[in-house]
Amino acid sequence: MKDLVSMEELSVAEIGELLEQAGRFKQGEIWTPKKQMYAVNMFFEASTRTHNSFEMAEKKLGIDVLSFDPSKSSVTKGETLYDTALTMQAIGVDVAVIRHSDENYYEPLRKLGIAVVNGGDGCGQHPSQSLLDLFTIKEEFGGFKGLKVAIVGDIVHSRVANSNMQALKRLGAEVFFAGPPEWMRESCAELGTYMAMDDLVEQMDVIMLLRVQEERHDGLLSFTKSDYHALYGLTEARAAKMKERAIIMHPSPVNRDVEIADCLVECEKSRIVEQMTNGVYIRMAILEAVCQDKEMRVTTCTY
Repeated sequence: MKDLVSMEELSVAEIGELLEQAGRFKQGEIWTPKKQMYAVNMFFEASTRTHNSFEMAEKKLGIDVLSFDPSKSSVTKGETLYDTALTMQAIGVDVAVIRHSDENYYEPLRKLGIAVVNGGDGCGQHPSQSLLDLFTIKEEFGGFKGLKVAIVGDIVHSRVANSNMQALKRLGAEVFFAGPPEWMRESCAELGTYMAMDDLVEQMDVIMLLRVQEERHDGLLSFTKSDYHALYGLTEARAAKMKERAIIMHPSPVNRDVEIADCLVECEKSRIVEQMTNGVYIRMAILEAVCQDKEMRVTTCTY
């Protein structure tokens, strides 16, 4: 796996292998690259969990991490993302984890030798978040076939939703959607079923809530926070109707008392904190895969 930029480019078998390896890392397995490798985390949008869990994963694997701050880089002088990545390759960086506001930013970078891991591209894809979500679900239920999984909220602006709805469908889960109808994607009708929030909560095995991404609405939100919570949020009353073994998920950051009641974030059914923990192990699995590919290509070129 030279790069990881989209869930669409992973086969079901490859997804399974990454989940299995994440499980082994969580159980204490140790892996380090055969030669010293270097990574840079280039985040052009704000991030807490993705950025720091990638850095933790890199350090656990013994990969050296170069610091990168867009505000102090030549991007401020007009340098393109391609030239920034080219520079990183030229100075010896093996892996670039990149988050950028442009969808498909990674396409021009494919011809470079540096491995690219997509940390989120605009409203496009977020493969590492999707994989950690899948890992969390698999830990809970053992698999995906026949599970009823709801994705709720600001779907049209969510790269997490876009990655998850495709992957879950391919893995055999039944996908459902809830939230403002105007916030749905066209692909929702092809991949799942739209339901009213009050009808949905009693039937689902997994309820995946999404943050309302105010920064992508250009100041045109049609709901107050309290109105959204009442209409589409997971309130205490709705949570009380969930199936006994059902779980609550959220990619975070969480808008408490908007998409989810404050008291539910760390409740018994919540797996939100576990998702954060699992993010380190799935990102270790991703980094191992791209590093092994790079090692293999370097070895092949040597002879």
